[in-house]
Amino acid sequence: MRGHRRIITALGAVVLAAGVVAGCGDDDNGSSGASTAAEGSDSVKGNVAVVGVWTGDEQKSFQAVLDAFQDRYPNVKVRYTAAGDNTPTVLSTAVEGGDPPDVAAVAQPGLVRDFQRKKALKPVAFAQDTLNAQYPKDIVSLGEINGQLYSYVFKAANKSTVWFNVQAFSDAGVQPPEDWDGFLGNAKTLQASGTPAYSIGGADGWTLTDLFENIYLRQAGPEKYDQLTDHEIPWTDPSVKQALTTMGDVLGDTKNIRGGTSGALQTEFPASVEAVFSENPKAAQVIEGDFVPGVVAESNKLEPGTGFDVFPFPAIGGAKNVVVGGGDSIIMFKDTPASRALVEFLTTKEAHEAWAKRGGFSSPNTEVDAGVYPDDITRKTATAIAGADTFRFDMSDLAPVDFGGTPGQGEWKILQDFLQNPSDVNGTASRLETSAKKAYGN
Repeated sequence: MRGHRRIITALGAVVLAAGVVAGCGDDDNGSSGASTAAEGSDSVKGNVAVVGVWTGDEQKSFQAVLDAFQDRYPNVKVRYTAAGDNTPTVLSTAVEGGDPPDVAAVAQPGLVRDFQRKKALKPVAFAQDTLNAQYPKDIVSLGEINGQLYSYVFKAANKSTVWFNVQAFSDAGVQPPEDWDGFLGNAKTLQASGTPAYSIGGADGWTLTDLFENIYLRQAGPEKYDQLTDHEIPWTDPSVKQALTTMGDVLGDTKNIRGGTSGALQTEFPASVEAVFSENPKAAQVIEGDFVPGVVAESNKLEPGTGFDVFPFPAIGGAKNVVVGGGDSIIMFKDTPASRALVEFLTTKEAHEAWAKRGGFSSPNTEVDAGVYPDDITRKTATAIAGADTFRFDMSDLAPVDFGGTPGQGEWKILQDFLQNPSDVNGTASRLETSAKKAYGN
């Protein structure tokens, strides 16, 4: 999931898709053969049509990246179309119409696999050497399908973070915890000081999948995480029930949740952040990703470090330096010298730093200078991705959308029901398995 999910309108998606399909046909890229963009900036010529998820400020930041690309490849013209959350529909329509863009940026690895199964994608193995040298292995492997590289994460999101109100922690006399026991102990102390420990945006089911995934990866380990992601083990597996039980340590502490269970179910994600990022906080902490401050950027009056701060999702057992993340990946529909030049450039330190210095960006490239990030908090969360011992992509984004990404059904709805009754571990696991079987077809 990107930052946070929004429901799209089908009509808007179809209209935008039609416009993109109509605009992708001017294929003036010269040879369509498998030439490499490393031949030199003046020798690569042509046009590249790009469709991506980035809108608003993100689009402006991506344009800064494209400007840096333009400096290196002055004879390549890039036309970017911002499709936002409509991107899956826009691209699917374009692929069905036989005229997709040259390159795209997408948020769902499941969508990448779908296009690969339809034989719509071109492999990007020409970028493999750079990725192997400069990216963590766990992140590179995300783009591999049947041993072939079809995508890579360009813009990452660290979803293993907890954001807190500094004054609330100070008033309670607590410090950021090292592990799960310390996290739960802090919660009791915060409650005793007069501020609920947790602000939960339960109206958005994806916040609950994020909490489950952070617990499950640390508790069950990466091998089980991968198996559950692919539905190679059932959601009734003991490891799932153990994670749900641990999740209940938070959800079951109803008096320590802002608004209680019913209040949490009526609280959307932005409101859950606002409750913490306040001079008079209604809760002490919100468990979500590195995109949290951006949600309240206009209304927030607190200063980073002194008003609000962040700590890594606490360790469970022996699992340390573990990150669950999301991200936007680069894929290629048309293999041309100009497309290759752009795809290769987007792997580089230069491309990543062009966005990172503007903020709102976490780079998986290990060679990016931490000093380029605009503040200490961004440095803390962003560099955790490239430095993680274990990194796994958001499980619900890897799942079929009917199970992992649709409001009112699948994981979102079942975990919202679990929020109402966190003691029902066995029933929740059974319902998750029934829904997963239907979505995965096995």
